[in-house]
Amino acid sequence: MKNVANPGECSRSPIPSPAAVGAGNGVAVSLRGLGRRFGPTPVIAGLDLEIPAGQFLALLGPSGCGKTTVLRLIAGLDVPDQGRIGLGEDGRALAYVFQDPCLLPWRRVLDNVALPLELEGVPKAERLSRAHDLLDTVGLGEALDLYPDQLSGGMRMRVSLARALVTRPRLLLLDEPFAALDEFTRQYLDEHLQGLFLDHGMTVVFVTHSMAEAVFLADRVVMLAPRGAGVILDHPVDLSRPRDGPCRVSTAFLAHIQRLSAALIPSQEALAGSGRARIIEV
Repeated sequence: MKNVANPGECSRSPIPSPAAVGAGNGVAVSLRGLGRRFGPTPVIAGLDLEIPAGQFLALLGPSGCGKTTVLRLIAGLDVPDQGRIGLGEDGRALAYVFQDPCLLPWRRVLDNVALPLELEGVPKAERLSRAHDLLDTVGLGEALDLYPDQLSGGMRMRVSLARALVTRPRLLLLDEPFAALDEFTRQYLDEHLQGLFLDHGMTVVFVTHSMAEAVFLADRVVMLAPRGAGVILDHPVDLSRPRDGPCRVSTAFLAHIQRLSAALIPSQEALAGSGRARIIEV
């Protein structure tokens, strides 16, 4: 994984073109008029969203706004009531990382990572070699013979990331994978995920409740309102990469946090009413 120093103030930069971040490995995602309701309650209604190949998109918003539902619909784990989902060429070459690592307790770390390749019928020598390489990439090359209950929470999430990447996905979907971790581990894994994104160049859709995490990781942050009220903010993050610790306390970084915080006001208004939220232009 790349480890490029970028000390000092985090600078603003033009939003990189998809090609600049290796978009050749990613796929575009298109959501048109997407709707999903559970009983009488609309969770998503008329959602339009275009995600270019190779972009890191963070989905932000209060609980119940449909972030995880959007992720599940893209992954094909759920079916929309209306609208359509378009994925670019080979768009089903995707991987999904859940909030819980979901590792098999009776399998070694190496065998957990190799499991998707085993299910695809990849020969044993090849799948173990690829799993070993990914464990090295996430800094767990010495843990391959351990079992999940011998790992910390952060280590288990790194195993889950390695397992997701072992199939070389072109679309990576992550549903608050670090939410249950302490802040120190969470920031470490955010930096690790950023490095994996820069190295692999896949399209990423990342669900989070953390504004700071969204700004640190994403090229673009989309904030959803609850009750199917739509997008209230579509915000580009024009910070140079790679982003590091000093970036988190820079003036430019905090300006993005302030912009996202201001968007919470119409989101809270949407909670009190039934009207669609107003989209904030940036």
